[in-house]
Amino acid sequence: MTEKIVQTAGKELLGQFAPEFAHFNDDVLFGENWNNGDIDLKTRCIITVVTLMASGITDSSLVYHLKNAQAHGVTRAEIAAVITHVAFYAGWPKAWAAFNLAKDVWSEEESNAGTTTDALSAKAAHKASIFFPIGEPNPFSEYFSGQSYLAPVSTEQVTVYNVTFEPGCRNFWHIHHAEQGGGQMLICVGGRGYYQERGGEPIEMTPGTVVNIPANVEHWHGAAPDSWFSHLAIEVAGTQTSNEWLEPVSDEEYAKLISCTGN
Repeated sequence: MTEKIVQTAGKELLGQFAPEFAHFNDDVLFGENWNNGDIDLKTRCIITVVTLMASGITDSSLVYHLKNAQAHGVTRAEIAAVITHVAFYAGWPKAWAAFNLAKDVWSEEESNAGTTTDALSAKAAHKASIFFPIGEPNPFSEYFSGQSYLAPVSTEQVTVYNVTFEPGCRNFWHIHHAEQGGGQMLICVGGRGYYQERGGEPIEMTPGTVVNIPANVEHWHGAAPDSWFSHLAIEVAGTQTSNEWLEPVSDEEYAKLISCTGN
């Protein structure tokens, strides 16, 4: 049996002050529109969240519809992918605002389920601290020292992956080649790690840190020795692009970086 949406908020809050509006809200918008079976409720919830976010409405209305989406089967990974996709069209600040609300909604779900950080493994604890999925073991593991994971966030228009490093894990020196344009953008979404260009000072990355990597520059990035680390990797469009993997970051180079940064 298909669930029937019933809404009474309009009549309860505005029944006497604006009875016509209350009628349209409860009986037409939710009563007729939301119960139209041409679109399933999960899809309708996602459409509503996208519309509110794109309109810049990030108040209690969006919180309500995020909770409604969660209640109708939208997972944490799915809402993260939805907001990320919309960000490229509606604006990055709107996405940050939406994520701040969504993170609370889905964290509340975990809390209600009785999940506590103390009871989680280190990997699960890190996974619970970020909004994006960790994904599966990295298929490019041959170019990493240590264990890493890869989760696709967007594979259309702009390619975005969430890359997660276990403590001490780092990728090899490498170059994003391009004749024009190209390069990569990294956005830290959890934990603590580093980015370093060949011959340059290391940059410590914590949640919110953004690193713009020019094309044709040798560099590496990875986790701090005592912290998991996750960043979004966004490929920048260019012509004649390719990736070249070089030698590993040696233990001596890595230890020197830690010594220089004091971490």
